[in-house]
Amino acid sequence: MTTTAALQQLGEIDVETFLRDYWQRKPCLFRAAFKDFVEVISPDELAGMACDEEVESRLLITEPETGQFELRHGPFEESLFGELPASHWSLLVQGVDQWIPEAADLVEQFRFIPTWRLDDLMISYSTPDGGVGPHYDNYDVFIIQAQGRRRWEIGGHYTEQQAEFLPDQPVRILKHWHPEQSWELEPGDMIYIPPRVGHNGVSLSDDCVNYSVGYRAPHAHELLRHLAGYCEQHCADEMRYSDSSLELRRNPGEITDGDLQRVRQLLMPILDDPQQLRRWWGEMATEPKDPQLDHNAEPLTADQVPAALAQPGQVRRCEGIRFAFSCENDRCHLFVDGEHHPLATAELELVQLLCNQNRYDREQLADWYQHPGPAELLELLFARGQLYLD
Repeated sequence: MTTTAALQQLGEIDVETFLRDYWQRKPCLFRAAFKDFVEVISPDELAGMACDEEVESRLLITEPETGQFELRHGPFEESLFGELPASHWSLLVQGVDQWIPEAADLVEQFRFIPTWRLDDLMISYSTPDGGVGPHYDNYDVFIIQAQGRRRWEIGGHYTEQQAEFLPDQPVRILKHWHPEQSWELEPGDMIYIPPRVGHNGVSLSDDCVNYSVGYRAPHAHELLRHLAGYCEQHCADEMRYSDSSLELRRNPGEITDGDLQRVRQLLMPILDDPQQLRRWWGEMATEPKDPQLDHNAEPLTADQVPAALAQPGQVRRCEGIRFAFSCENDRCHLFVDGEHHPLATAELELVQLLCNQNRYDREQLADWYQHPGPAELLELLFARGQLYLD
């Protein structure tokens, strides 16, 4: 079976060194990280994707004289691209890996980072002097130079309290920008930018294409919102605030330390319960980026699965579907697109296979299909289009 191998080297740096010295610590340039890089989509096809209403896309145009940005959101009319100026604009298309199998295979090469941490693959096309201005992101990103040339300026580490942004701009542009280093990237080069490190990329050619592999960094308020929804579904109705030890108070309007302690005692058992925490986080971590997205994978009915697995060829995980697993004692928990599938530890090998690859031999899955638990799981995944025949 041909599978997409995870990168072992990032240019001249091996992955273990990168994780120890650079990940979430400092930026890094990788020369020739991808030798003979093969693009998964042409610039014309990227523009075509930006015309699709199901695809998230943006167009950022800079006024050369004033530095004022204009931000437009897709979908765009095809005729627009013939009306744009010759320079100072960038087209950015999100989630390309959710639509194109070759893009999903490219992302698979970054499996040295847990796959449930992945957000998506964004591809941008820029004309000369096109870019999004000096800024910082709250997440990690690898940026591959796929075509043309781009100059990257790298600044310091920013916090929300320190950062000032230019007023009256549609995007957050750092007001005070002092680059500390500058790199020019050729096709096959790659850079890594940790969270909150300032950076500014400017196209140096009329065919500049960048692939950005971005990672999820949910804010605490997102986690709490999701946890609230989980509790609404799974926590017992009697889990309510109570104060049976209440005593007469001189100030009835006061919130006492004892009141706050009772609130803490109500909430903390949810996070202190390993089973609840495991299930909530697995569902949270694998939630689809866009729940409304229709990948058009052809589903199989239960009676079609045996014949399909008996044929030569491969099965693919549907692009954009998140798989993850977690184990405890005698149970194995598979999470697919925000849903929980409890299994026995005897099925761990199958679960690892499903989560650690995005392509599988049909013969390999057919062997597992001989067992009742795995058969039921595979039928469900095929029925939902989360697995499909390649």
